[in-house]
Amino acid sequence: MTATTTLSAPSAPARPAAGRSPAPAARRRAALHWIAVHTVAIAAALFFILPFVFVFLTSVMSDDQALSGDLWPTEWNWSNYVDVFNTPGFLDWWRNSLMYAGLGTLFTVCSSIPVAYALAKFRFRGRRTAMMLVISTMMLPPQVIVIPMYLVWAQQLHLSGSLWPLIIPMAFGDAYSIFLLRQFLLTIPREYLESAKVDGSGEFGTLLRIVIPMAKPGIAAVALFQFFYCWNDYFGPQIYASQNPGAWTLSYGLESFKSAHSVNWNLTMAATLLVMAPVIIVFFFAQKAFVEGVTLTGVKG
Repeated sequence: MTATTTLSAPSAPARPAAGRSPAPAARRRAALHWIAVHTVAIAAALFFILPFVFVFLTSVMSDDQALSGDLWPTEWNWSNYVDVFNTPGFLDWWRNSLMYAGLGTLFTVCSSIPVAYALAKFRFRGRRTAMMLVISTMMLPPQVIVIPMYLVWAQQLHLSGSLWPLIIPMAFGDAYSIFLLRQFLLTIPREYLESAKVDGSGEFGTLLRIVIPMAKPGIAAVALFQFFYCWNDYFGPQIYASQNPGAWTLSYGLESFKSAHSVNWNLTMAATLLVMAPVIIVFFFAQKAFVEGVTLTGVKG
């Protein structure tokens, strides 16, 4: 018997029904998804940006228009910023703020790095207890120790009326900075440190040549946190420098400026913008290192 094989012709691919095209539907869903995601982001951005826009627009208005309900200046009075700079004492406030923030940041970083390195990489008895003591100081409100500290600086050391009672303690470390740096240094593999010691490097040399270059993002984050804290600090200058206008910072002097120009909202807004500008500029140029440092400090605990 001869077997007969029947070959069936391949079936043609199914065609979409007339009037239905999957590509436009997919593009429409993608467009709706993009709008939904970015609408929330745009709304959040406007929520934070609009107050700065309002401050800027008010700062370039005239005196009369700043007291009205207008939102857009009819004349751009850039001379308001010149008037603010010509205010007696304003440049001194700038100089004091730069000195306070600059020296405070430098002292804090230099004093916190060795302590964080020891707590992260050294093995010694009581290491966990020392770390718990550092963390416990973060829970202590500064108002609790302000009176005894003021008595020491004012009556014993006679440094009231200056910013040195705020700057000098930063040369002995900061609990929050130590904690952040310690968390970041835990992410550095110990093999790098052991290799450096095999090559003959001591602990101090290892810290300078290996640890600090690898910890730049964490150090940048700590430095920015400390700079922002010192620049915006109002409580400290009020306690120690209030009786000496020559030692006022921008944050404290702005209160006096606002009281003296209570009806000149354009000048008050111009002064406010000048106080905020350095912080915004510093964060704009250092935000990459700041975000990276803050992110990596929580990788390992």
